[in-house]
Amino acid sequence: MKLEFYGAAGEVTGSCHVLTVADKKILLDCGLIQGGRKHESRNREPWPFAPGAIDAVVLSHAHIDHSGRLPRLIRDGFEGPVYAQRATRDLCRIMLKDAGFLAEKEAESENRKRQRKGLALVRPLYTMDDAKASMRSFKGIGYDERRRILPGVEIRFRDAGHILGSAMVELWLREGGVARKLVFSGDIGHHGAPILRDPSVIAEADVVLMESTYGDRLHRSREETIRELAQIFRDARHDRGNILIPAFAVGRSQELLYLFSQHQEDWGMENWRVFLDSPMAIQATETYARYSHLHDSDAAELWRLRGNGSRLLPHFQATRTAQQSMALNRIHQGAIILAGSGMCEGGRIKHHLKNNIWRNGCHVLIVGYQAQGTLGRRLVDGADRIRLWGEAIKVSARIHTVGGLSAHADQDGLVAWYAGFDQRPPLFLVHGENKAQQALAERLRGELQADVGIARRGEVLDLTDLRSVRRAAA
Repeated sequence: MKLEFYGAAGEVTGSCHVLTVADKKILLDCGLIQGGRKHESRNREPWPFAPGAIDAVVLSHAHIDHSGRLPRLIRDGFEGPVYAQRATRDLCRIMLKDAGFLAEKEAESENRKRQRKGLALVRPLYTMDDAKASMRSFKGIGYDERRRILPGVEIRFRDAGHILGSAMVELWLREGGVARKLVFSGDIGHHGAPILRDPSVIAEADVVLMESTYGDRLHRSREETIRELAQIFRDARHDRGNILIPAFAVGRSQELLYLFSQHQEDWGMENWRVFLDSPMAIQATETYARYSHLHDSDAAELWRLRGNGSRLLPHFQATRTAQQSMALNRIHQGAIILAGSGMCEGGRIKHHLKNNIWRNGCHVLIVGYQAQGTLGRRLVDGADRIRLWGEAIKVSARIHTVGGLSAHADQDGLVAWYAGFDQRPPLFLVHGENKAQQALAERLRGELQADVGIARRGEVLDLTDLRSVRRAAA
């Protein structure tokens, strides 16, 4: 019985861990590596395991850094089931298809350059057809249902409060006479966040894997964030420009629409035309509306009263087509444009940045995590010029980093979640950069006397020997 770390180990993206129980292998997540061309090229590297030897995949949630390599895994030989919460399955149907489309476009662009140079052509990481075919492998499970998925392996999804369908995974493992319980946190949501219920508390585990994205910081309070956004809207109105919001299509876009509707009078939303400029975000918003039974009581009531977007705001438009998106470039003031990608690495937001970021009246709201190497991270770090399609563009817009909207728990939230376990099981940190992990580990050791290890790529834990696991964590 062993656990191996192959992704999101010492970094945030590419979540991927292999659990072996007797002769069965379970993959926990199969995510894309993100963070610029150098990092993303690793998605094409050979698998560190044989895809055909994996018996099942257990997926924590739909975000592409957790699900995005599934179509490639299946194309390369994996034939087993993919277990996911039902809403996660439906969101993956949208997100993986979009990822396949982007991979095809990326390969087409690269191959035009290669043809001119006489170089061998490349194939997409996977195609839209690969993504569609991968959905046949998905098996939907509701929250709190304990399910036997393989001999000696049972799982249960608990609400993680991160995005719709996000789950913490409890795994009961048995090999010979040895029984263990492993808990994988997935991505843990922020208490009190809009729309979703608060993260579940789990009391029992022998070993815990926990994300650590914001392990070195505290988020602003929700009240401070609401006041900050109100001031940004007032300033932007005074500056007579547009507001650009690079927003993740799943989770952040829906949360922002909810907040705009909830605070439309305080924030003067009647003065703004709001555009959701992302076909994927539009579909995801419709999915959120279908799963209102998974929302907290306030959000469920709002969705019931105002629908999936068209009645959320006085001047709201979902721009589905490329022509509708390009028409936004003729609007120089009074528009709030939510567009992907959330890290500014592709999609429609890059076109809006090209047409707006050099304007003094423009405001850019950064409302989500920006990985190292991404355009979004360069904006957060204060770049005075950016390059888009080979052109250097001056950054005259005001850049706002609004941390209080994070869908991830902050350091306090992570410590509180781990403190819910009895007996302080050994803990391994994944899904975090080194600085965040070191700070979180230090606090957990100091306050809770926890045995905390930082997972490293290729590291193997022998789960049958808890003493050795504790030594590895200490």
